[in-house]
Amino acid sequence: MAPPPAGAGLVVVSLLLAAVASSAGAAKLKALTPGGRVVHHNHGKFTCGPWKAAHATFYGGRDGSGTTAGACGYKDTRAEGYGVQTVAVSPVLFGDGAACGGCYEVRCVDSPDGCKAGAVVVTATNLCPPNYQQSSDSGGWCNPPREHFDLSMPAFLQIAQEKAGIVPVSYRRVACAKQGGIRYTVTGNRYFNMVTVTNVGGAGDLAAVSVKGSKRVGWTELKRNWGQVWQTGEDLTGESLTFRVMTSDHRKATSWHVLPTGWQFGVTYQADKNF
Repeated sequence: MAPPPAGAGLVVVSLLLAAVASSAGAAKLKALTPGGRVVHHNHGKFTCGPWKAAHATFYGGRDGSGTTAGACGYKDTRAEGYGVQTVAVSPVLFGDGAACGGCYEVRCVDSPDGCKAGAVVVTATNLCPPNYQQSSDSGGWCNPPREHFDLSMPAFLQIAQEKAGIVPVSYRRVACAKQGGIRYTVTGNRYFNMVTVTNVGGAGDLAAVSVKGSKRVGWTELKRNWGQVWQTGEDLTGESLTFRVMTSDHRKATSWHVLPTGWQFGVTYQADKNF
């Protein structure tokens, strides 16, 4: 057998090195969402946050009346899976609507005459607006930079006495436990669609929402209109719709064809899965 040509070994080694380098480079490439965001491949369950100090008050009636709608865009928290175990958070926590849907464990502390034992888990569904006519320690409880929880009255009464009015609390972010899948409601018209996303488990809040049609519409990233209401000017009519949502901890869920071809404005459709 004839010996291999001179330098053949070097060629083979070079090709192998090039292949390894190419593979390593591909491994470093970061996948993107349809809107161009980097995909963080975090798996598993939502991780609870650290305990922090704040204060809590209450609003609404004893039955939760006056608290079932608000700045997050929810129409009726009872019907949408949140009940009246809800809270309006101060602007520092609200984050221009980014906090909507997030869940908090809250317990009363350091107030022997005002506190009750135990804790309550509530969902952020509203904004507690600042009151600059009053000082932050005397009525302006939600003024920046205060972290404050204005609980629904049913939630407040689980951890504190009504007569206390305002109590110091300890709180942390926790996972939202939901029954059934994520829900989507489209309102507006074919030229301007408003999508309200509800009943989100895991982190509960949303950082990004995208939609894809079965025919004309490719992956399109929606913009936050307010709270958990997202918007797009794409014509979404006449085809089934798939939504992909990403929570604040970068976990994603895709609701394939959750809206059928003949979907209607104002009707709520529920996916098969949740976080």
